[in-house]
Amino acid sequence: MSSIDILSDFHSPPEEKGRTLRIYTPDACDGDPDGRFPVLYMLDGQNVFNHPASALYHTWCANSAMDRLIAEGSLRPWIIVAVDSSPDRFSEYSPWDEPAVGASGRGWLFADFLAHHLKPFIDRTYRTLPEPHWTGVMGSSMGGLMSLFLGKAFPGVFGRIGAVSPTIMWAGGEIFRLWDAPTGRWIKLYMDTGDQERYWHDSMFLDYVDAAGRFHNHLKGIGMQEHELRYVVEPGAFHNEQAWQARLPRIFSWLLEDARGI
Repeated sequence: MSSIDILSDFHSPPEEKGRTLRIYTPDACDGDPDGRFPVLYMLDGQNVFNHPASALYHTWCANSAMDRLIAEGSLRPWIIVAVDSSPDRFSEYSPWDEPAVGASGRGWLFADFLAHHLKPFIDRTYRTLPEPHWTGVMGSSMGGLMSLFLGKAFPGVFGRIGAVSPTIMWAGGEIFRLWDAPTGRWIKLYMDTGDQERYWHDSMFLDYVDAAGRFHNHLKGIGMQEHELRYVVEPGAFHNEQAWQARLPRIFSWLLEDARGI
């Protein structure tokens, strides 16, 4: 059966702190001792799995979704590495300051940890397919913003980007300026938002629908092609784990399908 192992206090040298990792391995890791497997890194790891040690309320149930898609023959088995966030999530998931909520932009440190410390550890420890077209990163809200950042800053590491309800408007839309051209490499980029995702946070009005739509048009404008990019507006969906859980199987089916054109 698939399993989830939890590593507590895994050291992040750039951030000078410990992080909790939750690592899902599919049944095939034991059933196929010579097999190698692609890896998806998911942010806000405490909210990712249907597991007793996860968040108390709704989670993405990513392990259940992956198990079902594998059993149906819809998807090859993937390893999922879920990385917990900390109470200072706004700062660690943003490379830029956001004065409206007093967040300092320390996302570069987290990105350095994921690309240059965690991924090499996972590739050493597990039988992975290490190439970027077999390596994805996914998150929601600020985690979606960070996933977009990682995909552009490290295209030689992460070839698949899942930006679920991303906080595009953060820091005055700096993500538009970062994505000033395509990565120039093989890529699959999924982005979505629920059509009910408009609300106030402190003094910030967060219109996810408008911001995601504008960013989608921006990505098309810089030359991203239809086979590389998928954008979905989910009817009736709000900004929460319950909504993301409901659409995760469809996200996995497109984002994690076997690589073509390599």
